[in-house]
Amino acid sequence: MTTVSRTHDANPVHIQFDDNNLLPLVFGAHDKHLVRIEQQLGVSLVARGNRIAISGPSDAATTAGAALRSLYSQVRDGELLNDGDVDAAVRMAQTARPDEGGGDNRTMIHLHRKRIAARSAAQSRYIQAMRESSMVFALGPAGTGKTYLAVCAAVELFSAGKVDRIILSRPAVEAGERLGFLPGDMQEKIDPYLRPLFDALHDTLPGDQVVRRLSSGEFEVAPLAFMRGRTLTNAFVILDEAQNTTATQMKMFLTRLGENSRMVITGDLSQVDLPPGTRPGLRDAVETLADVPGISFVRFSDADVVRPPLVARIIRAYDAAESGKKK
Repeated sequence: MTTVSRTHDANPVHIQFDDNNLLPLVFGAHDKHLVRIEQQLGVSLVARGNRIAISGPSDAATTAGAALRSLYSQVRDGELLNDGDVDAAVRMAQTARPDEGGGDNRTMIHLHRKRIAARSAAQSRYIQAMRESSMVFALGPAGTGKTYLAVCAAVELFSAGKVDRIILSRPAVEAGERLGFLPGDMQEKIDPYLRPLFDALHDTLPGDQVVRRLSSGEFEVAPLAFMRGRTLTNAFVILDEAQNTTATQMKMFLTRLGENSRMVITGDLSQVDLPPGTRPGLRDAVETLADVPGISFVRFSDADVVRPPLVARIIRAYDAAESGKKK
């Protein structure tokens, strides 16, 4: 537990922690985690014993205190912190609701060997939506964790025996799936385009388990074209890069949903590779299904990017340039 005392905005906010022995892990080597928080929020952090004085604008000081409490909770639970954890704590503290108190309110996905914590408010909403809705659309830029969290949620449900299969799919190359010019047989042609899905699986389970599940058919990674004519029951089904589907392909995929199945559709409508003039199936589905009960829509922005901060700045720069072209 920690205690917080606040004075006037011009004076420091003081936070006191119970266990002094955990603080070196919270602060990081050479206080690098404190420095990172200072740089991101424009505050000053001064540690004395088990107390930290936070000086700076009132809102920023409150955010820094909430981030530090979250990091302390993680260390107390046995977690080792890295730069990404610090960034995530700041991001979550910035978007926490007043009733949450700014503490450690991360939504978790529980896997066999580790826990995956939401690193933004949007990720938290996303995890909750995947647990509560039969169909979820996750929309937003790269680096926000849409695909990775979907695979983690699928593995969590599979490990708990709530689904019998995990099916991962994405359009190969472009919506037309023109693979003929590539060397090799069909499997060799499509593997490069499905590799991100394989990587996500291997990050959540030991490699031998992934290979065994793929061989048994419990896990399936396939291009979108392979979904036609099927009814997918007792499965967790993910369609990745859905912005590169046509409206016809999207309707085909969505209507594969069978009994006791869940679907997650991820995509970034700013990265459409379809031929000019072709309406993206993802945009068509979002507009058509907006008011259909049982479907959730989670929208991410560049503020939710959980890769290094430079990635978010790159996305913002491209978005600004694209907006300038449209004017």
